[in-house]
Amino acid sequence: MVSTDQTPPAFVRLAAHPLRWRLLTALAMSDYRVRELVHLLGEPQSLISYHLRLLRGGGLVTAHRSSFDARDSYYHLDLERCTHALTATGLALHPALTGLAVHPALGLAPTPPPATATPRLSVLFACTGNSARSPIAEALLRHRTGGHVKVTSAGSHPNPRIHPHVVRVLREHYGIDVADQRPRHLDTVAHRRFDHLITLCDKVREVCPDFTGRPRQTHWSIPAPPPTHDLDQPTTSDLDQTASRDTGQAATSDIGQTASRDLDRVATSDTGQTVSRDIGQAVSRDLDRVATSDIGQAVSRDIDQVAMSDIDRVSYSAFSDMAAEIDTRIRYLLPVLAHATNPEIEP
Repeated sequence: MVSTDQTPPAFVRLAAHPLRWRLLTALAMSDYRVRELVHLLGEPQSLISYHLRLLRGGGLVTAHRSSFDARDSYYHLDLERCTHALTATGLALHPALTGLAVHPALGLAPTPPPATATPRLSVLFACTGNSARSPIAEALLRHRTGGHVKVTSAGSHPNPRIHPHVVRVLREHYGIDVADQRPRHLDTVAHRRFDHLITLCDKVREVCPDFTGRPRQTHWSIPAPPPTHDLDQPTTSDLDQTASRDTGQAATSDIGQTASRDLDRVATSDTGQTVSRDIGQAVSRDLDRVATSDIGQAVSRDIDQVAMSDIDRVSYSAFSDMAAEIDTRIRYLLPVLAHATNPEIEP
C-alpha cells in the first residue's frame, strides 16, 4: 500500500516555490548580487533576500563577499549539490529514475559540443592578472572540448607570467602543459568577436570592455588565490632546465680535468705525455657524454624533489581546490555550449 502522507524531498519543497525557482534559474547561468537579482526578477529586495536565505539554508546556494566591494555579496548556485538533490528526488519517486541527473561520478559527464561545419563557438575568460583563474579555465575548456571551441583568456592588469602553482596543478592533475603560455591584456583581444564572455573575478567584471557582437556575459565569482609567489621569479621547470644544463656542464668540466691530470701524472716520457693527452681527451669526451646524460638527469630529478619540498603545501592545495571548482563549472558549461551549437536553438 502506498503511503499518502510521505513528505516531499527537500529539493522539491525548496524549488517548488515560483520565486525560488526563478532564482535558481537565474543563478544557474551566472553569479549575481542581490540588487542584480532584484532588477532581473522585478521583486522587492526584502523578498529576494528572504528566499535566498532559504536556498542557502537548504545548501543549494552559497554566498561570499565581493573582492571588488566588500559591502556586496555574490550568490552562486551549487550545481553539484543540485545534481545530487535531483538524483535523490528521482529515487524517492521511483527506483528506475535514479541516475537520470547528469553527474560525472555516475559516468554521465556532460557531452562536449560536437564538431560541425558551422563556425566554432568562441569563449573569452577574463580575470585581473590572467595568471591563475582565467588560464585555468581556458586550459580546461579547451581540453574538455577537444578544440571544438575557440578559447581565449586575458586580464585587465596581466601579470608577467602564469603562476607556477597553476603550471604544476594543470600538469599534475589534468595532464595539461601551459608552461610556455604568457598572460595577455584584454586590449589585445578587444577587436575580436566572442560568443561567450565569462569573468572569473569581481574586479574585472567592473572594468571589462564592451566587445563586438554583444557576447553572452556570465560571471563566476571565484576568490583570488593566495599571493604566495613572486611571478618575476623563474618557475620550477625553468630552474630544472637551467640547473640540469649548468650542473651537467660543471660536472663534465671537473671530471674531465681530473681524469686528464691523473693520466698526465702516469705518463713520464715525451711519448707518454703525447699518449696521455690523446687518452685524456678521449676520456674527457666520454665523460662529457656520461655526465650530460646521467648526472644532468639525476640532478634535475633531485632539484625537482627539492622544489616540491619547498612549495607551500597549503598554498598549492588552495590552487588545486580552485582548479577543481573551475573544472566543475566548466563541466556544467559544456551542455550550454552544446545547446548553442544547434542553429535552430538560440543560445
